[in-house]
Amino acid sequence: MTYTRAAVERAMKVQEVILRALSGRQSWLQVADVLGVSARTVRRLRLRYQKVGYDGLFDRRRRRSPRAVPVAEVQRVLRLYRERYGPRDGHPGYNVRHFVDVARSKHDLQLSYSFVKQALQAAGLVPKRRPRGRHRRRREPRACLGELLHLDGSRHQWLALVPGAWQTLIVVVDDATKRLLYAQLTESGETVGMVMLALREVLATHGIPGALYTDRAHWAVHTPTSGTAPDRTKLTQVGRALARLGIEHILGYSPQARGRSERANGTLQGRLVNELRVAGIRTVAAANRYLHAQFIGDYNARFTHPPADPASAFVPIGRHDLEQILCHEEERVVARDNTVAFERLRLQIDKQRGRRSCAGLRVVVRHHLDGTHSVWWGPRCLGRYSATGRALMPAA
Repeated sequence: MTYTRAAVERAMKVQEVILRALSGRQSWLQVADVLGVSARTVRRLRLRYQKVGYDGLFDRRRRRSPRAVPVAEVQRVLRLYRERYGPRDGHPGYNVRHFVDVARSKHDLQLSYSFVKQALQAAGLVPKRRPRGRHRRRREPRACLGELLHLDGSRHQWLALVPGAWQTLIVVVDDATKRLLYAQLTESGETVGMVMLALREVLATHGIPGALYTDRAHWAVHTPTSGTAPDRTKLTQVGRALARLGIEHILGYSPQARGRSERANGTLQGRLVNELRVAGIRTVAAANRYLHAQFIGDYNARFTHPPADPASAFVPIGRHDLEQILCHEEERVVARDNTVAFERLRLQIDKQRGRRSCAGLRVVVRHHLDGTHSVWWGPRCLGRYSATGRALMPAA
């Protein structure tokens, strides 16, 4: 049976206010005021909706539709979202897709995504999406795993139970599969050290990728002045490491250009924040344990898809020494007393075999990810030092 547009709009309005009342957002007397009917009519509409479903709001057919959802189940879903997974203390709640995934795995939800979405929107528990912007042409993902990786840092209030505290999530995502290869929460921000730690983990686990896509952060590229083009001839510490490993470094110049990494960050902000809140996590250390023990696996199981080409583009590390590549290095000239000044430290070089003195040599000082230092003259190590500058081993 077909209905007029006015009848359909009326039924949708009646359903919306009934769902609001079922979710506890307004009273049944307010429903009567909104619909302009008596309390007795509201009771009739509620009973009809409970017995017949949405079709009962059009007419008074007593036969229950086989697709009708029990009102008790609708109330259970709305109450579950409102009391556990909805917004809390200014933080947005689970989005509809995330809520449906969790409710199906943990709360025996049998309803479809579309029905839950309409019910939550009608009850006013989740906002309706704004219309999409202008048309953009989609860039096809790379064909092979490891052909292109996205590295980004997202500064956000990741710990909802610690108001006012900001953390940064460093993530590495594969372009071909959307697989989350690395994720680590830190309070130190998007620093050179944290970026190199992420690269070291990915390189040691998977190998050397073909290319790395990043934004124009200070650690990624040298920009002489604000608003000008980056200077690709003057490499940063990360740029130098990528060049030595043979990894192509691609820069993104707008959020739209970094669409895949931006969407990944949006998904992480929508899911991880709420999962950490529901799990009662308040520290960065506990959050990182949750990330590696549960979240990354669940995320990859939900969003990863097979690549177009099953061959992997990762290349084995081979003879590359990651300790000597993923570090902060600078050139220095050895002083007359055989010392090197570096970051307020004075590194004393022991006497070397075959040389009376090292004074005047142009050397490379490396600050490693574990905090130690080393001094190199070409391929020869002149000394290794602790974080405080104390010699750790005699020169080789």
